[in-house]
Amino acid sequence: MFSLAGTKVLVVGVANDSSIAYGCAKAFRAQGADLAITYLNEKAEPHVRPLAEELGAEIVLPLDVMKPGQLEAVFAEIAERWGRIDTLLHSIAFAPRDDLHGRVVDCSAEGFALAMDVSVHSFLRMIRLAEPMMPDGGTCMAVSFFGSSRVVKNYNMMGPVKAALESAVRYAAAELGPKGISVHALSPGPLKTRAASGIGHFDQLLDAAAEKAPMHTLVSIEDVGAVAAFLASREARNLTGGVHDIDSGYSIIA
Repeated sequence: MFSLAGTKVLVVGVANDSSIAYGCAKAFRAQGADLAITYLNEKAEPHVRPLAEELGAEIVLPLDVMKPGQLEAVFAEIAERWGRIDTLLHSIAFAPRDDLHGRVVDCSAEGFALAMDVSVHSFLRMIRLAEPMMPDGGTCMAVSFFGSSRVVKNYNMMGPVKAALESAVRYAAAELGPKGISVHALSPGPLKTRAASGIGHFDQLLDAAAEKAPMHTLVSIEDVGAVAAFLASREARNLTGGVHDIDSGYSIIA
């Protein structure tokens, strides 16, 4: 079996114990990785810090990618404490509520630009900062969704945003492959997370997904974490640029 013992992993996007990022952090730690975990702000810290401490995270820092300098500060701390990073997990996304709940063709330029900045460009910024800290190669992962390639009712403007994220993954994988750095998109089926609760009629989407999937089950954050941990391992070093469906077969059904 693969091991992540001694590897240094940054996890961005833990909000609570139902977060996809938390499921991934648990899996990384279970395989022996050392963790750095971020929380959004002072309001989020009481929910995230206990989880980070439970996992023995060596570095716990605030990170709001919309605040100038915070992302650079996180990587500067990692560089000082660890000197390198082996795996990066980006599990953050945002869209203004009015834009998210309206038609795609009606979304504002400002809302669309903000969603792209937080959900896509911040991943590219993280990769750029991680690259010089991965001299022997590494792994960068972001979290996507089936709505990137198919129209999912009420997913709205996040569909085009996630499509852009997946395209960015492919281009980054091609550019960084010669350095031994792999880039992946994790694409879980519908999950009960706080972030997903902002999507209209999400409970109906969950029920429909369980009915449609060949295995008639919803995946868990632990299922996503298991795939993420494998992709972070040396055994997965020749995999890159893919969108990895973790959805009980949901995405194969028309």
